[in-house]
Amino acid sequence: MSTGSFVSAARGGKMTNWAIARPPGQTQALRPLIALHGKGSDAATVMAGGVEQGLAQAVTAGLPPFAVVAVDGGGSYWHKRSSGEDSGAMVLNELIPMLDDQGLDTSRVAFLGWSMGGYGALLLGGRLGPARTAAICAVSPALWLAPGAAAPGAFDGPDDWAANSVFGLPTLASIPIRVDCGTSDPFYDATRQFTAQLPHPPSGGFSPGGHDPSFWSAQLPAELSWIAPLLVAA
Repeated sequence: MSTGSFVSAARGGKMTNWAIARPPGQTQALRPLIALHGKGSDAATVMAGGVEQGLAQAVTAGLPPFAVVAVDGGGSYWHKRSSGEDSGAMVLNELIPMLDDQGLDTSRVAFLGWSMGGYGALLLGGRLGPARTAAICAVSPALWLAPGAAAPGAFDGPDDWAANSVFGLPTLASIPIRVDCGTSDPFYDATRQFTAQLPHPPSGGFSPGGHDPSFWSAQLPAELSWIAPLLVAA
């Protein structure tokens, strides 16, 4: 794993840490899976949560190799806020171009995220579009059916919620999507409604579990197995 940081103009000049995990022994230009953290987390927490080990185990078991990238996004829900901070633009316009300098192949990328990051994976993958986004995996995504139901601080108001909704986002129709969510998760109902309105049924599904690391860890091997062939395909 390699780590570093940069001053993000999109985040208002904040020092932003990143981490890249590569499978053992891989030196070629790998394509990146961008792993977006949840609220109160950061790049280091993502890597410590099992993604680095999961990547190594997956490739050792025979999956095609790829890299996993994590980055600090703060708590702004991966979109532009009234404060001027835009962690979504940081990912799309600063982080991804920087990965070229780190020896990765960013012609195609995939997104994986948990909770706030699950929502962010859908939003940013959709905005990057099907030409560049190979796959999106949203785990326990933080989705709400109305702006008044959203967690405090997730959006700046109804207009911000509407402008950054992933419901009905046209580009998602052309990108492979996986959604995993526990049946005891507080986002279960909204996530079911989100998957129901997609033009193509997503991979993954709903299984017993809550909104917690034990559920997320249990889903990770299947998620990486699903992402790998899509990400490395021509």
